[in-house]
Amino acid sequence: MSSLLKDIYSPAFYNRFGGVVAEVIPAFDKKKFTQLIFADNWEEKELKDRMRHTSLVLHQFLPKGFDKAAKAIDRIILQLKKTGFTENSLEFMFFPDYIEVFGLDDFATAVRSIESVTQFTSCEFAVRPFLLKYEKEMLAQMHQWSLHPNHKVRRLSSEGTRPRLPWAMAIPYLKKDPSPILPLLENLKNDPAEWVRRSVANNLNDISKDHPQIVTGIAKKWKGISKETDAIIKHGSRTLLKQGHSDILQYYGLSNSTDIEVKKATIQTPSVKIGKELAFSFTLHNHSGKVQTVRLEYGIYYLRQNGQLSRKIFKISERVMQADEKLEVTRKQSFRLITTRTFYPGQQQLSIIINGQERKIMQFSLTE
Repeated sequence: MSSLLKDIYSPAFYNRFGGVVAEVIPAFDKKKFTQLIFADNWEEKELKDRMRHTSLVLHQFLPKGFDKAAKAIDRIILQLKKTGFTENSLEFMFFPDYIEVFGLDDFATAVRSIESVTQFTSCEFAVRPFLLKYEKEMLAQMHQWSLHPNHKVRRLSSEGTRPRLPWAMAIPYLKKDPSPILPLLENLKNDPAEWVRRSVANNLNDISKDHPQIVTGIAKKWKGISKETDAIIKHGSRTLLKQGHSDILQYYGLSNSTDIEVKKATIQTPSVKIGKELAFSFTLHNHSGKVQTVRLEYGIYYLRQNGQLSRKIFKISERVMQADEKLEVTRKQSFRLITTRTFYPGQQQLSIIINGQERKIMQFSLTE
């Protein structure tokens, strides 16, 4: 079986999907549909190209006119559920893409279709061009969706408005001024669905990268409402915590770490081969006469292709240290080859970070 994500679009998938479509649209030509799918340099297409190609091919077989096509998609999804297809399957992201491509000039129908389709496969990418073209109307619709009885629709109102949604079309006005998003997050902060609350946290984390004062203000406003809301604040503040932002550190009682001493910091593997692990250890000593909360992290300064170092922070723990307590810490950092990071041989650095403050930097070498 292929390990490439793009190969979720397999002959077996299209054969099964085509069978379902044929049950909904009697005139559907499954053989021709499959031939068109695997034409036009199919093997060279990456995941998103295959998704878009599927949208374009499917368009040739759906009823003419977006309103009729949208109704046909609803019937197809209903039949997919009856046939045993799993909701939230990545393969069906071509349904939201179809709305984005063919529904952009029919706002009312597209909104109804998005609300329906997102309950089968998430439409957070599809709403982005509508937010750009119909700013006022779409923001009002997102507000309505934040109150929807279905948790997947409620999540869409938060996930779709994220200022820095990964792999998604940018919405510059929300990045510049996230104030239209805040009423949505207020509606969702106590949502019973964890999936929704996690989206709220991710939205806050996006906002924090450009407007940290907004997120620290929300943290103070929401503090203590519930344990779930406190968890949203913590997850939504993760970038600020990694950056050592003074207000959020103070919020969590992490602002003073001068009495926490780093001792015996050692790299056990000063020369690490790509594919192996960096091993290091150190001791913390709270030599004050009081209990202190400690957020413990380490940073890896990766060597980049341009010869510069770029730091990535990894959390170890957050805990309470008693007066005069000593804590021994050992960790390993993998340099196993992965698709999301390229390693370059040469001198790299490891740092120990206490409550957002970098306290110790050590050198190590990465080799082929």
